[in-house]
Amino acid sequence: MGTEWVEPTDEKRAGHGTFGRPKTDYDLFMESEGVPVYRDFGVQRCQDLPMKPWDRLGGNGTYVQLYGTEGTWGMYVVEIPPRKELNIERHIYEKNIMILEGRGVCEVWHDEKHKQVFEWQAGSLFSIPVNAYHRMINMSGQRVIFVAGTTAPNLMNLVGDKDFIFNCDYRFGSRFDDSLSDFFEEKTQIEPDPIRGLAMRRTNIMADIVHADLPLDNRRSPGYRRIEPHMTENKFYLWIGQHEIGRYSKAHAHTSAAILFCLTGKGYTMSWPEHLGVNPWRDGKGDEVVRVDYEYGGCVSAAPGGARWYHQHFNVSNEPFRLTAWFGPNHPSMLPGAAPGQKTIDYTAMDIQEGGTSIPYWMEDEYISNEFHRQLEINGATSRMEPHRYEKPVELS
Repeated sequence: MGTEWVEPTDEKRAGHGTFGRPKTDYDLFMESEGVPVYRDFGVQRCQDLPMKPWDRLGGNGTYVQLYGTEGTWGMYVVEIPPRKELNIERHIYEKNIMILEGRGVCEVWHDEKHKQVFEWQAGSLFSIPVNAYHRMINMSGQRVIFVAGTTAPNLMNLVGDKDFIFNCDYRFGSRFDDSLSDFFEEKTQIEPDPIRGLAMRRTNIMADIVHADLPLDNRRSPGYRRIEPHMTENKFYLWIGQHEIGRYSKAHAHTSAAILFCLTGKGYTMSWPEHLGVNPWRDGKGDEVVRVDYEYGGCVSAAPGGARWYHQHFNVSNEPFRLTAWFGPNHPSMLPGAAPGQKTIDYTAMDIQEGGTSIPYWMEDEYISNEFHRQLEINGATSRMEPHRYEKPVELS
């Protein structure tokens, strides 16, 4: 029996006033799994995270819950030893897998008579259909490392019943038809996404997102390229983008959910709360800016503080800076409180003077450009940020 509640006296307020955020069902689930739970602003290389044997999955692994993603989606990293396989799984949450090291095959099925088998390698990205049986197999003499992004927190925190999540017999026919022999054949047709008109591919697998062609986008930096893979009818949203050598992204602000993984190049991300303004160093608040350095396989939480944060990504290498951003089931167009059909704008891609949250180069803090060029010099790379990028347009003067 719990402690008896005592009504406040006089005009005092009820309750403690201050308290710690309680653990969610998903937090408790992660802790029960017997593997580490890594929490931070980012990871330099996911391949180097400490891992432990994972009884439920097989192999070794760790959960990764970067700041700002709590409750929005889940992530973990798994190592499959040479010529080993993971345990058979099925679950009613969505799961995307990105291979960082190694090669092998994945088996997916509802009915064993129609088992789908496809190969993957470092750079492969694919989605496991909801509640389909599946198994990952390492076919090589080298270890396999992969990252998985899931909607497990969303389901667990809502339903609160692990047996239902892992042992439900319902077949989601709209998500997976195991009689279709081409279900895991890569589709390359590019079409506009139906909401924002950005480049999209409807494919359940991409064999190599490190080297895949990306169409021109120009929304983040000059020459920026980008594609959105839409996989297995998932709500899980992600994209792949690339900045040109010697150029960097404009800072832009949005709320928490996005984690960006580095696919080529190496660099760093600067993040700061929107309330610090567009020039935090000039205004004496540079010590409140968060910086994460990373390279291939590393990742960073774009907005680690819950509210809207500015964030900006910098490449300091002599190769293009390719990133993939994962948001979980949190599409940027689904603004909380907005009615269906309510007109909005692509605010993270539009400059502040246009009503967006993107900081144009001419408006950004001088520290940004100075530090970028300093890092290029340290790494033997060359800037392609032309002087006119930092000039205020005549029409705005």
